Amino acid sequence: MSLPISSLGSIPTCYATVSIGTPDTPLDQKLEAIAGAGFQGIELGFPDLLSFASKRQNEQVQPQDFDTLCDVGREVKQLVENKGLKIVMLQPFSNFEGWEGGSEGREDAFRRAKGWIRIMQAVGTDMLQVGSTDSPHALGSFDYLASDLRQLADLLAPHNFRLAYENWCWATHAPDWKDVWEIVRKVDRPNVGLCLDTFQTAGGEWADPTTDSGLIEREGGKEALESQFKTSLEILARTIPKEKIYILQISDAYKPRTPLDSNPDESGLRPRGRWSSCLRPVPFDGGYLPVVDVTQAVLKTGFRSWFSMEVFDGGPDGSDQDWKDLKGYAKQAMASHNRLLQEAANS
Repeated sequence: MSLPISSLGSIPTCYATVSIGTPDTPLDQKLEAIAGAGFQGIELGFPDLLSFASKRQNEQVQPQDFDTLCDVGREVKQLVENKGLKIVMLQPFSNFEGWEGGSEGREDAFRRAKGWIRIMQAVGTDMLQVGSTDSPHALGSFDYLASDLRQLADLLAPHNFRLAYENWCWATHAPDWKDVWEIVRKVDRPNVGLCLDTFQTAGGEWADPTTDSGLIEREGGKEALESQFKTSLEILARTIPKEKIYILQISDAYKPRTPLDSNPDESGLRPRGRWSSCLRPVPFDGGYLPVVDVTQAVLKTGFRSWFSMEVFDGGPDGSDQDWKDLKGYAKQAMASHNRLLQEAANS
């Protein structure tokens, strides 16, 4: 299936606020850089909302102080609109599904969900990103996970809000696109779709930060790996309806200079989660994932909606950046977006 570049020109562009600067970087500076680079929308990161609220209140605002967060959220909405941007999605809503019935974790999950819905109303967005749970306490039945997400979808529906479910490649039960797609089909609600991600797909099915090669090592070697990954992308392209993909997040990954420990760290975070947090640059800037291949597969579904840069770029050693040039970085991200479309069309 060919992808004429002329068919890709209408794709809207988005940038995650958590992907430029730090939570301490003033939000208006982030927005100015994002808008100045030509992006049309943002993913509003909850850490940025918390930081903005804490500065406004001159004290640390707590994550479940929803009254304050909604008050400040209305100010953020105006700030974003003044920059000519749209808040495409609120993110990342994590560890929602899979808690045992009657547990404190389940009560907290639904309390957070209701609070985040209030925030969505305040900031003026209609989409909530939900990452597939990485809690070790989550129950693993896809029917059970789908039941929780169905209840969340029904809380969102009266507000005409949507749920974008993303596979996190270090998740406990749903690390691959096939897993979240199966769960979304089981949820069977019109306001539930997918948040696909080039890193989460290639980083989970093709790459492995714990090996010397940086690749998943299996019988048959790299040739077998490439063949299996190609087959997975072909299945994605022909089985997911375009209308069930709400957003595509874009990032690459650096190959760790030293393979990561294969065990969870002291906080319980698995190696792919640690890799994700600081070794994800924009495409074509030192990474090694087959980002173009994943992008092509998504485009072959007919999807032409939001492409969103969600990167966590601590440099090749993951030690972080000084972030002296926000505007320059945002412009580099836009150049990467344009090149990605060009290569997806030409490959």
